[in-house]
Amino acid sequence: MTSRQHVAYGLLGAPLAMAALPIYIHTPKLYGDEFGLGLALTGLILLLSRTVDTVQDLWLGRLTDVLQKYSGGWPLLVSISATVLAMAYVALFNPPVNSVFLPFWFGITLVLVYTAHSALNITYLTWGARVSDDTHERTRLVASREGFALAGVVLASMLPMVLVEHFGNRQSWLLFSLVFILFLVLSVWILLRFAPNPVRKESTPQSLLQPLYHTPFRRLAALFFLNGLAIAIAATLSLFYIADVLQLESFSGGLLALYFLSGVFSLPLWLVLSRRFGKTRAWMGGGVLAVIGFVWAVQLGSGDLLPYSIICIFSGAALGADLALPSAIAADIIPV
Repeated sequence: MTSRQHVAYGLLGAPLAMAALPIYIHTPKLYGDEFGLGLALTGLILLLSRTVDTVQDLWLGRLTDVLQKYSGGWPLLVSISATVLAMAYVALFNPPVNSVFLPFWFGITLVLVYTAHSALNITYLTWGARVSDDTHERTRLVASREGFALAGVVLASMLPMVLVEHFGNRQSWLLFSLVFILFLVLSVWILLRFAPNPVRKESTPQSLLQPLYHTPFRRLAALFFLNGLAIAIAATLSLFYIADVLQLESFSGGLLALYFLSGVFSLPLWLVLSRRFGKTRAWMGGGVLAVIGFVWAVQLGSGDLLPYSIICIFSGAALGADLALPSAIAADIIPV
């Protein structure tokens, strides 16, 4: 597989990650503080919408299995999902602020964004798993995808801050949404036009709980859950921590960018370590590094920019392993 094909497949990872970061990090503060919804109600809506997303992922995965039987099934699903995601994303970050319908707007647009994002992401991940049966080729595809994803995250962490400084809060989110849409459309077109085609395989419909009967997958799913829970807590609270504990709100974009850039530059190292010691051990090493790097945050206080920057570098380096390796492990153990 050529480098051009790796790039053509991996590029979509950037807008998908670019879409996810503001939802996890910015919407709690945006709706809870600036739009006046309140943190309690904002948190409740986030919890309920995420619960809906968790349940529906099973059915979206089944839909992906069904559509892969048809030659144009996956391209069609990718195109429809991307279209819905683009429209819902604009609506989410550009709500009617002074309206009694704001909570409903927030909840409905969140569910639409989660549904479209999940449908697109599930198809995209399965696409990568079906391209090749070679384990190292899969790892390279995952690394390409997650490398672009980290680039998208860096862009999503810095661009809103830059736009707010020049255009104001409301106008900046409209511009950010338009940039996201352009990037998403371009990436989808490149994927459908130049990426390697997945191999279609016949699958027999099974219970949605069937994967849990597979012991290696059950163990990996438990690790995914615990790991995702830890990351979600840190991601949701990071802006509040930077603003309220460190008193460094003006440095938020730079600190987030530092964290994710560290993840980008660490990816080649984790690929080397995964080939030398295996994906599982390399991922374990990344987890240990994340704990060692981030545990010191509890001791920081107002104005501790340099210590927190160092924490961002080390925990960001651990992120490289966390993004590149688990998906590759999953692709290895799941029969496709």
